[in-house]
Amino acid sequence: MGWIVALAVVAIVFVLANAKIVPQAHEYVVEFLGKYKTTWSAGFHVKVPLLERISKKVTLKEQVLDSPPQPVITKDNVTMQIDTVIYYSVYDAKLYAYGAVNPISALSNLAATTLRNIVGELELDGTLTSRDTINAKMTEILDEATDKWGIKVNRVELKNIIPPTEIQNAMEKQMKAERDRRETLLQAEGHKAAAITRAEGDKQAMILAAEGERDARIARAEGEARAIFLSKKAEADGLRALKEAGVDTAVLELKKYEALVAMADGKASKIIVPSDVVDMTKANVLFSETSGLGDTTPSAPDAPAAAKKADPCCD
Repeated sequence: MGWIVALAVVAIVFVLANAKIVPQAHEYVVEFLGKYKTTWSAGFHVKVPLLERISKKVTLKEQVLDSPPQPVITKDNVTMQIDTVIYYSVYDAKLYAYGAVNPISALSNLAATTLRNIVGELELDGTLTSRDTINAKMTEILDEATDKWGIKVNRVELKNIIPPTEIQNAMEKQMKAERDRRETLLQAEGHKAAAITRAEGDKQAMILAAEGERDARIARAEGEARAIFLSKKAEADGLRALKEAGVDTAVLELKKYEALVAMADGKASKIIVPSDVVDMTKANVLFSETSGLGDTTPSAPDAPAAAKKADPCCD
């Protein structure tokens, strides 16, 4: 009875010694007599003693491979130091265990050669300004190449791009010249905008002044026209009133004569009068003498009647 208990204890210890617990996000590759048998996922597992063994423990978490700086030659023969950061994860433990002797070292070397190939097709300026393009190309190439190793390349980032010292000095001078050029351009644009603004202001001022002068002339012309209109209207009303009063032609001719006299009043002027006007004037003078119209000279007072002398013949 005692040997049964001892055998049970030995069996329990033996089973516990061969029991394995696989953590979360891990997988174990198990071989049976040196040949792949199965892949253990997370959980409790027991292997057959002496016949089975765990050949590879694989983590499924995303990992980072930081490659050291390496010399890369561009298309225009400039040697730069570039280091990369690769984010990858294992999606198949069997392929990872049997696809390559050292998958991480293979991935690092493949990244280096791929980077040299891509940068070798670009010039210096293109390399410095095409980080996203280089990252995308490397991610695509590495992901496709590592499928048979059970590795998924999620992304690749260029960490540092270090050109030679003389290139850095030249780039700094170029950037300084570019900043100076932009400053000069901005100053020129500011002067140009100010000149345009001043010219626009002068233009608007001249336009407003011209419009004001035009409006003033129009107002003066309208006032003069209104005055002439009212003057002519007054003359027309006067003539209409004379006509309605029954004035004959002689009176009208007399008015013309008075106007002619007013024109020559107080002026050292020489007026040439046509013959028909002279005839008219004579007729008007005769008319005025007989009728007393148009005579502005006051008539002399009547002389006192002389004392009646006695007629000697009749007395």
